[in-house]
Amino acid sequence: MGPQGRRSLLQMPLLLLLTCVQPGTGLESISYAPQLLRDTLEGRLTQSTFTLEQPLGQFENVSLSDPDPIWLVVAHSSAVQNFTAPRKVEDRHAPAYFDRNGYYLTLRASRVHYKGGQQDSRLRVLRVGNDNNCSLESQGCNSPLPGAGPYRVKFLAMSAKGPVAETLWSKEIHLQQAQTFREAPGSQSKGTVVIIAFLSVLLAILLVVFLVLVISACTSVTSPEEQVRMRCYHTHHMGSLQAERSS
Repeated sequence: MGPQGRRSLLQMPLLLLLTCVQPGTGLESISYAPQLLRDTLEGRLTQSTFTLEQPLGQFENVSLSDPDPIWLVVAHSSAVQNFTAPRKVEDRHAPAYFDRNGYYLTLRASRVHYKGGQQDSRLRVLRVGNDNNCSLESQGCNSPLPGAGPYRVKFLAMSAKGPVAETLWSKEIHLQQAQTFREAPGSQSKGTVVIIAFLSVLLAILLVVFLVLVISACTSVTSPEEQVRMRCYHTHHMGSLQAERSS
């Protein structure tokens, strides 16, 4: 046997070992990625929720029993690469551990809920983060999302023995952020200058009118006739004094 054949024999046990320890071995992959609702729906994206289309018909060929749970996995986009499917449904994967785990499971359903080909006039959607009353410690709590994201989601089907199948991860989902309303640059400054100038002129006019009224009310103006009479007016003692001097 040549050197290359011996090298191949030495590498085979290592490859088998790596294959055995790979996470998710035996987990069936479903070629479906969750998607945001395409229709124009009010509340499709908010500051704490987003709305997905239901994965209708995606689990019909998976080896599940009807009661087996199908979870929606909500994860931080940065935690997707380190995600490992929980081995048991009872594992701690509630929203209270979102910061520690980087993911949580919510919106538990079954294969019956996602049957394809159903004729239904109702809009079939999944609204993530829509429950304000559930406890963050409880399994499957659909509590409001804690921030703007980005998030990625996928569906995970489990049985009593552990995870059975999973879909692909969705694209990154960014929630809306609160923004302060702002007018177009320039229009606000020009309008403000015009308003300030108008108010300044109006204030000056009112001030002048007020001063004129105050001066008119507080000042008494005598006529020319009154001034003449005042200069010709003599008291009685002044008249007698002049008579004595003339005599």
